[in-house]
Amino acid sequence: MRGADFGRYLTQFLTVHLPGQVGSRRNTQLSYRDTFSLMLQYCRDQERIAPEKLLVSQVDRDLVLRFLKWLEEERGCKVTTRNQRLAAIHSFFSFLMVEAPQYMEQGQKVLSIPMKKADKPPLMYLPLDSIKGLLEQPDLMTVHGKRDAVLLALLYDSGARVQELVDLKVGDVNLSEAVTISLTGKGGKSRIVPVMKPTGELLKQYIDGMGFILPAQNRRPLFTNRGNKPLTRAGVTYILKKYAKEAQLNGVPNISDEITPHWLRHSKAMHLLQAGVNLVYIRDLLGHSDISTTEIYARADEAMKRDALMAAYESPSNNELPAWKKDKGLLDWLKSL
Repeated sequence: MRGADFGRYLTQFLTVHLPGQVGSRRNTQLSYRDTFSLMLQYCRDQERIAPEKLLVSQVDRDLVLRFLKWLEEERGCKVTTRNQRLAAIHSFFSFLMVEAPQYMEQGQKVLSIPMKKADKPPLMYLPLDSIKGLLEQPDLMTVHGKRDAVLLALLYDSGARVQELVDLKVGDVNLSEAVTISLTGKGGKSRIVPVMKPTGELLKQYIDGMGFILPAQNRRPLFTNRGNKPLTRAGVTYILKKYAKEAQLNGVPNISDEITPHWLRHSKAMHLLQAGVNLVYIRDLLGHSDISTTEIYARADEAMKRDALMAAYESPSNNELPAWKKDKGLLDWLKSL
């Protein structure tokens, strides 16, 4: 149908504009694709508009607002997810206003839809003893237990984001005396991260045991699933939750059912901070572009704040109060009020 132009512009946006002109990463492209899959599903089921007949002119500000409301109320999406979907829609209409200026006014109205303010969740991390207990759970006598032990140790020790971990290739590991790994983070930025000696030894044994042939197999995924395919983020989360449940059963404290791989990243940052490591070094380890992002860990540690204030100078406050109980006249007077 000639008039059904939404699909044509959307195809150009997803297949040409994002990967070719913007150079967005694959995960961003998939997230935007999922947003518009949901929008087309909404239009079909709630607006009674078949996806192949959808017009750009129909996707106006009111329809987008109804779609966002549907996400929150019917699908139970959180504000952060709602804002991610809106960001994808904003990006599409920014593209559309250049490609089809006749939709300029409509696009500006869609772009005027604001992001919702969301309460920041508390920064979740585990004490060092709990991390130690968690890492002791995999059965080192099995192949997958060995893999999981290395995976969890590296996830914590490197402070890697889960996507950075699953993207690791064998060639990203430098097995010199001081073992390092090369992580590729947001925006395609790479960084070299040193790992502690015990984790380095685990990595060496894991790579030797897997029989990787270097450098011929440098581009093979470091961690694979039972089907010998690269682990996914969901797969890493499943592994972590599995051992978190075992840790709970074995009495390891502070382990929650809500644990995510990002908790281990937060835990590494907090433990470095508590050990006196400079925030600049923690920023570089985590791959933050701005140190203000790293400062959340300093703000989150109440014990460090208290200790810093206590050590700053001696308080001028008097820590003794008058002995009221010895003053019978005062006590009698107070009771009479």
